[in-house]
Amino acid sequence: MSFAVRAGEVFGFLGPSGAGKSTTQKILIGLLTQSEGTVRVWGDAPRDWGNAYYERIGVSFELPNHYQKLTARENLEYFASLYTSATEDPLGLLRRVGLDDVADTRVAAFSKGMQSRLTFVRALLNRPELVFLDEPTTGLDPRNARAVKGMIAELREQGRTVFLTTHDMATAEELCDRVAFVVDGEIPILDSPTELRLARSRRTVRAQFRAGPGHDLEGAEFALDGLADDPDFHALLRERRVESLHSQEASLNDVFVEVTGRSLV
Repeated sequence: MSFAVRAGEVFGFLGPSGAGKSTTQKILIGLLTQSEGTVRVWGDAPRDWGNAYYERIGVSFELPNHYQKLTARENLEYFASLYTSATEDPLGLLRRVGLDDVADTRVAAFSKGMQSRLTFVRALLNRPELVFLDEPTTGLDPRNARAVKGMIAELREQGRTVFLTTHDMATAEELCDRVAFVVDGEIPILDSPTELRLARSRRTVRAQFRAGPGHDLEGAEFALDGLADDPDFHALLRERRVESLHSQEASLNDVFVEVTGRSLV
């Protein structure tokens, strides 16, 4: 596979389990040495940066890996002590993900979702320029997932780069500037979520309407091209109670299935 990530973007790396997402991420963060090919981050291979590389990147793994006998605050304080540069306030990060009230609770007592949130903020301790996130919203309820997504969006607004590995198409569509589909160690397609969906969408509009109060819901579909001059569409708007209008865009999962012939889930 061959790809480049732009500075300041959220780049989505999408694919089913076993596609090569995590392996690629491990190569990019220096945990694995590729057997062939070239990897460059800021112009040099990760291994050539030495310890300086880890001063500039943050990593959030899918599976939590904390010191279970330490509290949430102690975990963050310990990891903060490993950096030579200034770090974020641990309690402030915990507050952002709703863990400030359990800051002094041992991590062994945390649920999986709580540990996932702790893993996420630990990746932000050193104010990294480049953040690698592996399934950052897995196991989170909608409220906490929204908080994490908001913080990822803030990273982009601050000009930082996010490499997001996930199989969650909804999260990718919401956050990513571009996405790469990964299948069997290859990238068959790479583009923005919007362009990928529009290129494979049906150019129609579906209307749901009622003939009048108390009537059953009905549906009709109209061609998007020439819609402004479609007499049947105009008659519908004038004579019926329209409940909804939707263009028929493909979802990212639809695109994935069409491109790869495989389902993501």
